[in-house]
Amino acid sequence: MTPVLQAESVAKVYGSGQASVRAVDDVSFEIRPGEFVALVGPSGSGKTTMLAMLAGLLTPTEGSILIGGERLSQMSESRRTRFRRRSIGFAFQSNNLVPYLTARENVELMLRLNNRLNRQSKERAADLLARLGLDDRMGSYPSQLSGGQQQRVAIARALIHEPNLVLADEPTASLDTERAYQVVRTFAELIHEQQRAGIIVTHDLRMCRYVDRVISMMDGHVNRIIDDRVEIDALAAFSEESFSAQ
Repeated sequence: MTPVLQAESVAKVYGSGQASVRAVDDVSFEIRPGEFVALVGPSGSGKTTMLAMLAGLLTPTEGSILIGGERLSQMSESRRTRFRRRSIGFAFQSNNLVPYLTARENVELMLRLNNRLNRQSKERAADLLARLGLDDRMGSYPSQLSGGQQQRVAIARALIHEPNLVLADEPTASLDTERAYQVVRTFAELIHEQQRAGIIVTHDLRMCRYVDRVISMMDGHVNRIIDDRVEIDALAAFSEESFSAQ
């Protein structure tokens, strides 16, 4: 099965000479259709920089990133923008909802931008919001929604146009534990059902119970990739016990 995403010896260097900093250094991995992967690591490990490069928002200093076989660094800026809009879904910590659009209109915005807004896609947007527990808030504006509700709208917007790759940066940061589990579980179900590739950056290892692999970063490097189901579940369970003890 051809990978949706390929990161090949990717590095990102800030500055030059003795003042240079290698935020990401020689990172390689692949993600295949239907895989949901957690990218974890402490603050400063390079995971956010890595995510920005996977999104085409930053250009690697070294190495290559391919999505659907297309090399991001070989695209012009305008082509890369069109490619992101069509092929990548985003759900970042800052949800960036349009304040004068309702929840449903914010989700439909991605369909409109991709010229895919029709009766069937509108129904799919409503179904997705309902699945995320927002069936009674579709007509609400962002200012009328809680932080957690706004984040769920952003997640629906990331998924609605059925992108090849979905990137989520701490999407559960503003959610309580029960709602966080619901959101990540739904994320995983949709990625598996639609055979997309998904990456979630999270500091909350409890969420790893819903992923297929865990990629752990430290000091800009991938220090470990965990793909054993028993080990992933044990990691999530240990994290849950640690939270409960606090």
